[in-house]
Amino acid sequence: MDATIHKQDATLRQSANLRDYFAVYDSFSWDVARAELDGLPGGGLNIAHEAVDRHVGHGHGGQVALRWLGKDGSRQDITYAELAAASNRFANVLRSLGLGRGDAVFGLMGRRPELYLGALGILKNGSVFSPLFSAFGPEPLKARMTIGDARALLTTDTLYNRKVAAWRGELPRLEQVLLVRTTDKPLPEGCIDLAAAMAEAPDDFTVADTQPEDRALLHFTSGTTGKPKGAIHVHGAVVAHNITGRYALDLHPGDVYWCTADPGWVTGTSYGIIAPLTNRTTMIIAEAEFDVERWYGILQNEKVTVWYSAPTAIRMLMRAGKEAAQRFDLSGLRFLASVGEPLNPEAVVWSQETFGRPFHDNWWQTETGGIMIANYAAEDVKPGSMGRPLPGIVAGIVERDPQGGVQEITTPMAMGELALRPGWPSMMRGYLNEEERYKKCFADGWYLSGDLAMRDSDGYFWFVGRADDVIKSAGHLIGPFEVESALMEHPAVSEVGVIGIPDETAGEVVKAFVGLKPGYAPDEALRKELLGHARKRLGPAVAPRDIAFRTNLPKTRSGKIMRRLLKARELGLPEGDLSTLESDELR
Repeated sequence: MDATIHKQDATLRQSANLRDYFAVYDSFSWDVARAELDGLPGGGLNIAHEAVDRHVGHGHGGQVALRWLGKDGSRQDITYAELAAASNRFANVLRSLGLGRGDAVFGLMGRRPELYLGALGILKNGSVFSPLFSAFGPEPLKARMTIGDARALLTTDTLYNRKVAAWRGELPRLEQVLLVRTTDKPLPEGCIDLAAAMAEAPDDFTVADTQPEDRALLHFTSGTTGKPKGAIHVHGAVVAHNITGRYALDLHPGDVYWCTADPGWVTGTSYGIIAPLTNRTTMIIAEAEFDVERWYGILQNEKVTVWYSAPTAIRMLMRAGKEAAQRFDLSGLRFLASVGEPLNPEAVVWSQETFGRPFHDNWWQTETGGIMIANYAAEDVKPGSMGRPLPGIVAGIVERDPQGGVQEITTPMAMGELALRPGWPSMMRGYLNEEERYKKCFADGWYLSGDLAMRDSDGYFWFVGRADDVIKSAGHLIGPFEVESALMEHPAVSEVGVIGIPDETAGEVVKAFVGLKPGYAPDEALRKELLGHARKRLGPAVAPRDIAFRTNLPKTRSGKIMRRLLKARELGLPEGDLSTLESDELR
């Protein structure tokens, strides 16, 4: 396998937004990037204004902003002018309900137009938008909305009845629930019919005079222990969303852009709503889930030019073979990018052979708010590498010392923790109500990512693995503690340890090791019962795929289950330091 895919297409090189990486990197200024946006009077900044209203004001209101493809075959085009009016109506609905600046409004919905216009309306109102993954079960939803002090929820009647209604009363601050009607059942008590409310709301609205440091977004991410963390992002993040969309995804005005990420995750907001709109593209929103023929059909029929997807989906396309792609005209594709987990080198080479274009991997986190390291349209791609830092981003490889400080490692291909110099606009401003946890992310002028990586002599970064044991499955971050807590609710369970194990398609899948209380037999019937219990509480995307019974789980002397050791023994890996092990009995 060739270690480097060289760009042979001179036309693509010439049309790329970032044609000379080093020249732009050396001269880059965040102030100049900020000046490319309109802003608000008095130095204010609002994400929704830059994403929609700005383009209408500059005469582009007739361009299609969103093209929604329903799973029933229906389609709907929404222009920038129509999106501006609809988001204004939504903002007016919120204001009429007493919701204002800083109030958290959660969105729980699949890929429906109402979620997108709702997100923009929330931001116009000066409220805080917090997306939720619609496949979560009741417990993860309740936990996030509790931590985030939810004041309102935008969802469908189906999702509300299935996942929220039973516990809504436990959140006294959750005063408003706006429902998109998807059934003919009666409107649930205490809820608002969104369509009816929107019909009565005016379509003119003065955008709240938000400042760059005002809260705009709340994204939840799971840690290795404890409850989910709410990463706070501000309106100033739009400066990074805009410029990284241009440089890392090579977005041009008028591009037909398709981001396949679920809107419940940070990618679905930063690069599924904000960056494509600020760069004045036409966004494809496909409601239906993955299907090989459907996806290739969308790429062909909608003449997609820029495609942003995830390694799990790419691997599923690879399993279908090149022949599946060759039945479609995909010549409109100009740029392909991947995010969510490291993209294996074989997938990059397969993409080049299948589409005539490589997938360009990139790296970022919920905490960074935007792409930090990427492979670029005019640069060579090294399959397996996540690329070079974005202009405005200083990245390094560091190692921690016993005193809590860090030292940068400059030796090429030396392994260490990937770290960034703080100061980019989309950097999280804190973990909600967890100041100490936030402070631990920084040391000696570096943001510490928790990811292990290497940097080669050309400045390309290579992902090694997570420094902790968060599970990354199909692009989703899953905290073991959350899964363990759900299983512990079952009366038969006395203790649980959860790990991720390799999976060819999803990257990792969840496996749980369960200790039982006396009187319960570790049989197949109970295993299936526990799997069903976990799926009901957590949803299929988070619940374990497999459960194994153990008499004893390995613990430290302080009683903490050693997930690292569980994983090492499950996969036959080196067990490392066992000095803190309480007992060497695993079975």
